[in-house]
Amino acid sequence: MKINKLQINGYGKIKNKEIDLKNKINLIYGENESGKSTIFKFILNMLYGSSKNKKGKDISDFEKYKPWYSEEFSGKIKYELDNKNKYEIYREFKRKNPKIYNENLEDISGEFISDKKTGINFFEEQTGIDEELFINSIAVEQENVKLEKNNENTLIQKITNLVSTGEDNISYKKTINNLNKKQLIEIGSQRSTDRPINKIKNEIDELKKQKKELINLENTNNTEENKNKLNNKIKQDESEIELIKKIQNIIQENKIENEKIKLQEENIIKNKNEINNLKNEVELLNKKIKIENNKKTNNVYIIFLILFFISLIINFKIKNIILFLVSIFLLLISIFFIFIYVKNKNKLNKIKNQNKEYKIKKSEIESNINLINKNIKEETLKIDVIKNNIANKIKTEKQFLKDNYKEINNIEELFSCSNINNKLEEKINSLNNNKLEIHKLELDEKNNSDKINKINLINHKINLLEEEYEKLSEKNKSIELAKQLLEKAYNEMRNNVTPKFTNNLSKIIKNISDNKYEKVRLNQEEGLIIEKENGEYISINNLSVGTIDQLYLAFRLSIIKEISDEKIPIILDESFAYYDEKRLENILKYFNENIENQIIIFTCTKREKEILEKNNIDFNYVEL
Repeated sequence: MKINKLQINGYGKIKNKEIDLKNKINLIYGENESGKSTIFKFILNMLYGSSKNKKGKDISDFEKYKPWYSEEFSGKIKYELDNKNKYEIYREFKRKNPKIYNENLEDISGEFISDKKTGINFFEEQTGIDEELFINSIAVEQENVKLEKNNENTLIQKITNLVSTGEDNISYKKTINNLNKKQLIEIGSQRSTDRPINKIKNEIDELKKQKKELINLENTNNTEENKNKLNNKIKQDESEIELIKKIQNIIQENKIENEKIKLQEENIIKNKNEINNLKNEVELLNKKIKIENNKKTNNVYIIFLILFFISLIINFKIKNIILFLVSIFLLLISIFFIFIYVKNKNKLNKIKNQNKEYKIKKSEIESNINLINKNIKEETLKIDVIKNNIANKIKTEKQFLKDNYKEINNIEELFSCSNINNKLEEKINSLNNNKLEIHKLELDEKNNSDKINKINLINHKINLLEEEYEKLSEKNKSIELAKQLLEKAYNEMRNNVTPKFTNNLSKIIKNISDNKYEKVRLNQEEGLIIEKENGEYISINNLSVGTIDQLYLAFRLSIIKEISDEKIPIILDESFAYYDEKRLENILKYFNENIENQIIIFTCTKREKEILEKNNIDFNYVEL
């Protein structure tokens, strides 16, 4: 593959710039800040897109190279693959997907797979090289080789990483150590005590212990059964209490009615007593009348006078001395009575009047007696009615209560109970006792419920912790698997790929170091070692920065053939900063004689141009 042309419409500070590139070596010269690194990034972003992701940097490529004073943020790249197929890529960097044209200028963008996040990965599909691999192998940015003396260890590490893992930013040992550290910190081990998995295990054990202590619960079914029995008793008691209160009301009402009857009966007795009194009074009046009548002498006087005249007549005719004497006696008595009559005439009138009054009073008393007797009859009828009403009411209410309190069999007994208040008090006490028992059961049940809730909460916590424990265990398995796979890949790399890389690396370093260094090997303990001319093996830590820089570039060149079937252009941005004239001449000669790939070199010095011209090496020169 070779890149034929770059057309920069607007990218960073460069606009309306076209650059034609040739096969083999292309030397792009420009002073510092002239835009060499910008063009390097333009090529990279044209092939893979300009991401807004910072990727660990302070600013993303999109924001860094977006033109400040122009809306134009686009460009075109023309290239040709090894199969001679030619393509033109036009990209608006503000858009995710570019437009891809074939050599007939037909838009073939739809022929490539599109990813929702990254868009059309056409170049990766054509070459098999993703952006990360492109940057780590084929394209060497200025910031990756321009190292100070005290940073040579970083470069050494990169070379060791490339040899052992295939990528300069991945160290097998460091990765294993990081995985072990991650495993210990984030998970823990059987020997650790204060790591997450140990804490979770201890917490699970403690929760299970608490659960075991709480698990000794009473049988909740028995509690519920007892509650049901007590509730039934309470209902029975409440029903009986309600019934007793109703019977109490009935009895009280009947008592009131009986009191009324009692009052009426007392009235009857009172009336009867009054009748008796009146009768006694009548009898007394009769006696008084009789006495007064005895006191009357009117008739006696008349009788004696009549007898007196009869005796005179008889005496006159018969002329008997005895009769005469009798007549005289009768006459004297009559005279005496007449005298008394005359003398007591007023008194007699008074007696008459009294007799008259007695008779009137007697008549009134007899009338009152009749009236009272009538009242007694009416009161008696009323009492009979009330008694009937009471009997009927009790009968009706008894039947009503029997119909509505069928569960209670002793209704008749309650009605006939001598002290229903005691019965009520007994039932109320029974109700309160049952309620108290219910309350106790509910407290027990609440305690059991609290225990059950605690157990459920503990179970929930245990489940969560076991899930977390399982996740940590799975994570631990994943890390162990990763370590195994990494070790397997490392061993495979070391046994199969690394020797091939080190052989290529040995050939390259031999050519560019004028046979000073012939062999490069990866040593398990010391890392990369290199053989000197005298056969001695030394660690690359003992080499100069320039030599290490050569070694780093040599290794990149050694893996280019392995990463793709395409001869991908090698892009070097200020990669020879630590090279002396001899090293630079060697590497440029090596490029010309051994590398078939297109080479694009960005430089701020004219050393490369002078050496190429001096050695009559054909190159394409572009000055910015």
